[in-house]
Amino acid sequence: MAIKSMFVVGSGLMGAGIAQVSAQAGIEVFLTDMSEAALEKAKKNIAWSVGKFAEKGKISEDVDTVMKRITTVTGYEAAKDVDLAIEVVFENLEVKEGIFKALDEACGPDALIASNTSAIPITELAAVTKREEQVLGIHFFSPVPMMMAVEVIKGVATTDETAQAGREYVLQIGKEPIMVNRDIAGFVINRINFPSNIEAMRLVEQGVASCEDIDKGLRLGSGRKMGIFETGDMVGLDVSYGAMMATYKETGDPRFYPPLLLRRKVKAGHLGRKTGKGWYEYNEDGTRKK
Repeated sequence: MAIKSMFVVGSGLMGAGIAQVSAQAGIEVFLTDMSEAALEKAKKNIAWSVGKFAEKGKISEDVDTVMKRITTVTGYEAAKDVDLAIEVVFENLEVKEGIFKALDEACGPDALIASNTSAIPITELAAVTKREEQVLGIHFFSPVPMMMAVEVIKGVATTDETAQAGREYVLQIGKEPIMVNRDIAGFVINRINFPSNIEAMRLVEQGVASCEDIDKGLRLGSGRKMGIFETGDMVGLDVSYGAMMATYKETGDPRFYPPLLLRRKVKAGHLGRKTGKGWYEYNEDGTRKK
C-alpha cells in the first residue's frame, strides 16, 4: 500500500525530519505541534534542509514544490483522511498514550498509527487504541534526512499486513527497513548501541578520557561520521536518558541504567544543542564553541 498522505505529531528534530523525507517522496504531510512558534521553526528548518539537498542535486524538485506538500496544523482534524499517522514526541509513556488515544479517535478506520519511539514497547501504545492490529513502530535515526536505516516494529497484535505496509512506506521514502519481529524494549539498534554509549559516558565520568578524545577515536578508529557525544548533543540528552530508562524499566537489566553523569546533566538542563550546553557547549547559531 502506497502512502499518499500522513499526519506527524511533533515538529522537533525527528518530526521535522520525517515530514521532510516524506514530502520529498511525494507524500502530503500534515505536521502538528502544540504551538505555532514551534511549527514555524520546524518549517524554516525543513526548508533549509531541503535547500541543501537541492543544491547538491540529491532531489529533482525545488524547495517550494517540496514545501507545498507540508501543511502545519495545531489540531488533529486533518488526521481524518490520512493513510498513516506517526507520533514523534519525547519518551514518556503517558504522553504517548494520550496522543495515541487522540489519533485513534481522529484517524479514519483504515489508517495505520505508528510511533517513532526508540525504546517503549509498541504493544503498550497499541493497547490504548481500538485498532491494535494497525499499530506499529517506525523508528527513524537522527538526523532523519541523512540516516538510511529505519526500524519497523511489530507489536503483539500487529498484523503481517501492517508490518508490510510499514516496510513499503520506508522503501517509498528511499530508506532501508530493518524488520523487528519481536516487541522488545530498545528494539535492535539501540539494544546494541546503548551499552557502548553508557560505557563511553562512564569513561568520561571516571576521568579516563574526554568527550573530545572518545569522539575522535570513534570517528577515526570505527569509521563513524559522528562520535557518541556529538550525536548525543544533536539528539538531546533528555531523549537519550528517556530511552535508556524505558529500556531499563522494561528489562530490569543494569546494563541499560543511565550513568550518574547523564542523569546530572539532564537534571541541570544541559540537554545538548537545543539548550546551548550538553556534552559540549554551543553558540547561538548552533555551532560548537572551541
